[in-house]
Parts: sequence; structure tokens; C-alpha cells
Amino acid sequence: MTPPEADDDEQPAAGRDSPHLEEHEREQAARSTQVAARVIHEVLREEGEIELRRSVGALSWSGLAAGLSMGFSFLTEAILKAGLRGTAAVEVIAPLGYCLGFLITVLGKQQLFTETTLTATLPLMHQPSLRGLGRLARMWAVVLATNLIGTIIFAWLLSRPGVMRPDVTEALMKVAKGAFTDSFYIGALRAMFSAWLIALMVWLLPAAGAAAPFVIVALTYVVGLAQFPHIIAGSTETAYAVLNGAASVQDYLVRFLAPTLTGNLLGGTALVALLNHAPVAHDFAAKEESEA
Repeated sequence: MTPPEADDDEQPAAGRDSPHLEEHEREQAARSTQVAARVIHEVLREEGEIELRRSVGALSWSGLAAGLSMGFSFLTEAILKAGLRGTAAVEVIAPLGYCLGFLITVLGKQQLFTETTLTATLPLMHQPSLRGLGRLARMWAVVLATNLIGTIIFAWLLSRPGVMRPDVTEALMKVAKGAFTDSFYIGALRAMFSAWLIALMVWLLPAAGAAAPFVIVALTYVVGLAQFPHIIAGSTETAYAVLNGAASVQDYLVRFLAPTLTGNLLGGTALVALLNHAPVAHDFAAKEESEA
């Protein structure tokens, strides 16, 4: 069987046409070639289209599940901090616990708001329209609201007396107090980095295959290590502080929610969806011109 020829505007698969390889070896070489950017783009765009077509009920339940699951990032990090208290490695090892909530939500296909800043935005960028903007706004509103409700429920469960050991409760409060910011500008800027990394994680997953858990852990570990604010993971932390009297509702809204949401939206939408969509859109336009 003759290997398929590459399109004029595509790079040929490495080794696919090599005369030094047998037929089955050429097929292996073609399969080992990295996935093209526009293939990843189309996979994520189609995923976004599916998400945008989901009913409000389906989005709500999936979003609630994601909010609850993300609470385990807060809990696991605090447990590691309590267990490693007094050791030099605590600040390096404890952020590994931050990855757990993301592993559950992403691999479990639960609806996480910061993922949708990439996937659900690509269809609108591909074909801008008021209807598309309305669908995106509906999805963001439902997913964000149910994600936040899930984090508040999880924080309430953690705050029940006797649920956690005293040393873990102390660690939970320490982590929770560190989630607030006193500067809107700095908080939003730092939140841009977390959304950037999470959206890049989503971009990398279609080509990751069996390495998907490693990709999730690697990028979310950086978010946890740098303590970049994340609107959903951080909501569990700040809600816990409010429920235990260490912060007010105003602190939650002004010192956490407003700057973090602003930064996450900018980081996920502008810095990733735009930057990754622009070169692929140029390829699509060039291909259409060549076929015209």
C-alpha cells in the first residue's frame, strides 16, 4: 500500500516516504509524527461545539461535580502540608496535592470553567456571530455558577467540627488565608498565568495520549507551586476562610473573585485561544485560497 501523499501546505510525516524503510516501518514512522496544530485545533473546536450544545441541566450537574472535585486540590495540599510540617521540602512537595482535583475533573470529563475558556471559545473565533456569543455566555454563566456552588459545599463539609484532624484543620486555614490578594491588578495578573497554564494543558491533551496524567500534573503543579490564583480551586480555599470566620463575604468577592475571574478570563481566552487560533486560522485561510 502506498503511503498517502501530504497536502502541499503540510509537512510530510517524518520517514513516511523513506526508501530505507519497509512498508510497516513507514506506517510506524507516520504514526509517530507529532499531531499537527490544526488537528489539535479542530479536535478542541469540535469538543467546544459539543459542550455548547449541552443542555443547562447537563452543564449544571457536570459543573457541580467539577466544583466538588476541585475541593480535593485544597484538601490534599493541606494534608501534605500538615504531614510535612517542619521539613525543608514541604513547600515543594505539598503543591503536588493541588494537582489531584484537576486530575479528577479533566480525566473524568467534568465541566471546569477554566477549560471552557479555550474549548468553548474556539467555535466563536472560528465563526463569529451573536448567536455564538450568546451560547458562550450561557455556558460560562452556568458552568461558573455551578463550579462555585460545588466549591462552597465542599468547603462547608470541611469546616464541620471533627471532620478533619486538628493539624489538618490548621493547615487548611493557612492555605485558605493565602488565597486572598490586596491588589486587584496583581491578583488579576497572577491569575492570568494560572489560566494560561490550564488552557495550555487543554491544548496539549489531544496529542498526549497515555501521557495525559503527566501533562495535567506537570502544568497544574506549576500553578500550585507558584500559588497562581485559580477561580475554582481558590474558591474552595477562600470559601473555607469565610465559613470559619477568617474572612468576610466582601473579602471573597473583592479580594478573590473579582481579580481572579478577570485574570483567568484574560489568560484563558486572550493569551491561549487567540494565540493558538491565529496561526491555525491563517493556515485555513491559505488552504481555502489555494483550493479556490
